[in-house]
This record gives sequence, structure tokens and C-alpha cells, in this order.
Amino acid sequence: MQSRRMSLVESVANVVVGYLVALWAQIIVFPALGIAVSLNQNLLIGIIFTAVSLARSYCMRRLFNRLNRVLA
Repeated sequence: MQSRRMSLVESVANVVVGYLVALWAQIIVFPALGIAVSLNQNLLIGIIFTAVSLARSYCMRRLFNRLNRVLA
């Protein structure tokens, strides 16, 4: 079983990589769809979704750890 600290470390690493991939995708996809946003706006959008993703990832990890203890 993974400790809470390691769950957080894994979630942060996963989300940082996800942020970079999403930022790259936004920079490519938004203009292709006619959505004009500045680099600063792209960074802010990415930060907002990254915070949501980090919270989601951590909560899901903790939920599944709890389920594993209950069902084991």
C-alpha cells in the first residue's frame, strides 16, 4: 500500500507532465479551432485545470487505497 505522501508525490509528477502536454496541445489546437488566446491565458487555463486534476488524482488514489483495505 502506498503512503499518503507517496500518493501526493505520484499525483504531482503525473499532473506536471499532464500540464506540459496539455499546454502544448492548447498552443496547437486552440488556433486550429479559431480560438485566439495569449500565452499568458494558455498558462492560466493550464494552471486552473492542473489544480483540478491534482485534487482529482489525489482523491481517487486515496479512495482506491481505502477500498483496497475494506475489500481485502
